[in-house]
Amino acid sequence: MDVLAIRKMFPILDQEVNGHPLVYLDSSATSQKPLPVIEAIDTYYRQDNSNVHRGVHTLGTRATEKYEGAREKVRRFINASSTAEVIFTRGTTASINTVAYSYARQHLQEGDEIVITPMEHHSNIIPWQQAVKVTGATLKYIPLKKDGTIAFDDIRDTITSKTKLVAVTHVSNVLGTINPVKEIAKIAHQNGAVILVDGAQGAPHMAVDVLDLDCDFYAFSGHKMGGPTGIGVLYGKRELLENMEPVEFGGEMIDFVHLYDSTWKELPWKFEGGTPIIAGAIGLGAAIDFLNDVGMEDIKAHEHQLAQYALEKLRTINGITIYGPEKRAGIVTFNLDHVHPHDTSTALDMEGIAVRAGHHCAQPLMRWLDVTATARASLYLYNTEEDIDKLHAGLVNTKEYFGDGF
Repeated sequence: MDVLAIRKMFPILDQEVNGHPLVYLDSSATSQKPLPVIEAIDTYYRQDNSNVHRGVHTLGTRATEKYEGAREKVRRFINASSTAEVIFTRGTTASINTVAYSYARQHLQEGDEIVITPMEHHSNIIPWQQAVKVTGATLKYIPLKKDGTIAFDDIRDTITSKTKLVAVTHVSNVLGTINPVKEIAKIAHQNGAVILVDGAQGAPHMAVDVLDLDCDFYAFSGHKMGGPTGIGVLYGKRELLENMEPVEFGGEMIDFVHLYDSTWKELPWKFEGGTPIIAGAIGLGAAIDFLNDVGMEDIKAHEHQLAQYALEKLRTINGITIYGPEKRAGIVTFNLDHVHPHDTSTALDMEGIAVRAGHHCAQPLMRWLDVTATARASLYLYNTEEDIDKLHAGLVNTKEYFGDGF
C-alpha cells in the first residue's frame, strides 16, 4: 500500500494551516475526499443532472443508471444478497432511526427489552430511549470491562428471551474497540432477537460481509469513507424490510395513490420517499471504487499498524492518559494531565494538527471513563507515521506551553 501515492489523491491535504503542513487526524468525524469522488460528483452535475426513475429522456436515464449502479456497488461492498436490501438514507443516524421507528416501535411491547452498550454513539442510544418510552419496553446495557471491551459472559447474561432487539457499534468512535458483532448476532438470534450494527466506524475501515456477520440491520455513512456528506446506507434482511412500513411518505416511494389510500413501491424504493440523494449516492459509489482499488484488508492493516505506533509514541509522554483496549482500530483517545482537551486541540491546531476534542457524542461513555471530555486522534488510509511523530511533538509542546501541570 503506497500511502504517499494515496495522499496525492486527496487535494485538501496539500495545504498549510497556521503556517504548518496540515496533519489531519479527525477522520472519525469525517474523512477527506479523494479526487475520483470529487470528479464523479462534478461530472454528474455538469453532464448528467436529472431526477431519477421518473423521466425517459437521456439525462434521466443516465442519472438513474449511475444512481442504481451505486446501489449495486454498495451491495457488493457489504456482500448483501440483493440491491433490494440496500436503502439509501441521509446517514447512519437516519438509518438507525428508520429501524427504531419502523421496526422497534411496531414490534416491541411492555416486558420486551432492547440491549445496547455504554460505548454507543448518541445516534445508537437516543432512538432506543424514545422507542422504549413509546412501547413500554426496557433498555438494558451490556457492562464494559475495565479496558473498554465487552465480555461474552456479560453478553450472554444481558441478552435474554425477553430481548427483542440488540443494537451495538461495530467499532467504538471513542475507544477504538472492535466488537465481536458476529458472535453477538449469534447470541441474539439464539434468544429470538434481531440485531442492528452501527457500522459508521466499521465499514470505512475493514471489509464488511453482512451475510457472514448474520446481522439483521447494518448502518453506515458515506462521509466517513471518502464519500460526500448527506448519504448513508441501511442494509436490512429482505424478510424484515418487507414487513416494515415506510417512515417518509410522498413521491418516489408510492405505487398507486387513490383518494383515500395508497400502496407502496417494492424494496428498496418504498423507504426512499421524495427526490433521493442522487449526487451523494454517485459519490459514495466512487468512494467504494476507490477503497476497493486500495484494498480493504490493506487499509485495515495499515490503520492497525499506525494505531500501535501511536500508542507506543504517545505513551512516552509523561502525564498522558490513553483510553481503550490494546487491540483497537485506528482511534487513539487521550487526555493530558491538567490540560483541558479543548486547549489541547487548540494548541495542536496552531501547529496544523487537527484532532477532535469533546465528548464525541458519547456522554454515557465519558461518565463511565470519569471525564467530561477527551481529545481524539483518528486515522485513515492517508495517514503516516510522520503524522504520528508530529502529533507526539505537538503534545510535548502543549505540555510545555501549559507549564507541565503549572
